[in-house]
Amino acid sequence: MSGDPTEPTLAHVAGPDVAVDAALDAVRAWVESNVPAAWRDAGERGGPAEVRKVRRSAEYREWYPVYGRSGLVAAGWEVRYGGLAWPRPVARAVEQYTAKFHLPRLNPLGLNLAAPALFAHGTEDQRLRFLPPIVRADEQWCQLFSEPGSGSDLASLSTRASRDGDAWVINGSKIWTTWADQASFAVLLARTNPDVPKHEGITYFLIDMRQPGVQIRPLQHMGGEVEFFQTFLDGARVPDSQRVGAEGMGWKVAQATLSGERQMVSGTGSGGVDRIGGASTRALVRLARAITDDGLPGGWDDPRTRDRLVRLYCEERARAWTNQRVRSGLAAGRAPGPESSIGKVHASELNQRIQAAAADLLGARGIAWPGDAADPADYARSMPAEVRGMLRSRANTIEGGTSEVNRNVLAERVLGLPKEPDPWRGKPWRELPRS
Repeated sequence: MSGDPTEPTLAHVAGPDVAVDAALDAVRAWVESNVPAAWRDAGERGGPAEVRKVRRSAEYREWYPVYGRSGLVAAGWEVRYGGLAWPRPVARAVEQYTAKFHLPRLNPLGLNLAAPALFAHGTEDQRLRFLPPIVRADEQWCQLFSEPGSGSDLASLSTRASRDGDAWVINGSKIWTTWADQASFAVLLARTNPDVPKHEGITYFLIDMRQPGVQIRPLQHMGGEVEFFQTFLDGARVPDSQRVGAEGMGWKVAQATLSGERQMVSGTGSGGVDRIGGASTRALVRLARAITDDGLPGGWDDPRTRDRLVRLYCEERARAWTNQRVRSGLAAGRAPGPESSIGKVHASELNQRIQAAAADLLGARGIAWPGDAADPADYARSMPAEVRGMLRSRANTIEGGTSEVNRNVLAERVLGLPKEPDPWRGKPWRELPRS
């Protein structure tokens, strides 16, 4: 593969037989040659917190193709897919070394939502076409699953896909599409057969987001950010070569994506993107100490504050260990399963408690701040980060599957409890009552 532009720059140490020491030596040399000196120095000096002080997001995005070509973004994947085929212990040792330089993945939805479905159910041609650009972040991804009338009951979705020769024509609407404005492609669930039970008439597609017939509309958070979108599909087309799995088997394919999403939003140690965002317990301690240093009440010198923050810290560590168990299963070659719902349920509710604690520590600053109330954008910009994190956290128990749905997953698939009664079970989708 020498000279192949798709070959990772660390291909000389690729393969399952590489030793940890050899991989670390190669990565140290790569960092020295490729990571800007200011970032390296900051990472060595104080880790990610110092790197953030000297590096702007735009600079990182401009530099990211260097990282994408290295093979480190998905080091456990095969070389032909953009990785290095490293065994988990090697990849983990390298991640621990590079963590101080703060090199986040820029295509989390491609890596954590599209890729699991492609590995579990895609064809080799599909993997070769889509996985390398996902690793390099050449093509950003989003997810078109939820609908205005099909939220918690995802399988009741009504977006239709009709066959037209070698393509499918898509009509419908999707909602809560994270980063749709940046996406080149999306994973899509659409109904291809309304005459069978709802789970059996769904097909899974990979759809081009930048085509006629796809329109997006922003949905603003109450914190002022725009991260979610509603997506309208009006005659959009998908070639049959971008159908993943058999027609009507989309629900089975979707489980790989849904498990990956739950793992992605499970927080510390999950191996995905920490979309739950906001303060960590370490940040809470720093904030509490600063309040005490300023001579204000309720800071670190208050035993009730210390008790609250230490309890949250213990929960955060338990969450990380749970996620590590899931990671161990992935390292052993098992796909993310219902156990990923454990971390998701705990992480989302814990994060809400952490963000509430951060806002509480601010006191009066947490309920009023400078800014032009007549200008919502200016008011949102002046909002303290802790308040924004608290407001954003309200979505945690909804995104990635509601806590109620995930508890059902745990009850049925982990604990083996019987399913909830469903009088419409087995009936054709077209006969089901719909909102």
